[in-house]
Amino acid sequence: MNKAELIQAMAEESGLTKVDAKKALDSFVKCVKESLGKDEKVALVGFGSFSVAKRASRIGRNPQTGAEMTIPAKKVVKFKAGSELAGAVK
Repeated sequence: MNKAELIQAMAEESGLTKVDAKKALDSFVKCVKESLGKDEKVALVGFGSFSVAKRASRIGRNPQTGAEMTIPAKKVVKFKAGSELAGAVK
């Protein structure tokens, strides 16, 4: 399912127009981005939680040359599915 299909499904499920469903989805994504940007956790009970984790720097290899290279430390977004979401996937 892509973004357009998700907006269509949200509109049908909620009775909203596609324009309003798009606004709602865009607002949700924006709020999640802002919260994660502040290193805050976003938890949706039953659905799951988004959080920021720190990855340490590490040594890797260039696959073309085989030369060692340092992969820098960075922050990554993690998602952990909630029990209702996990139970819906069989």
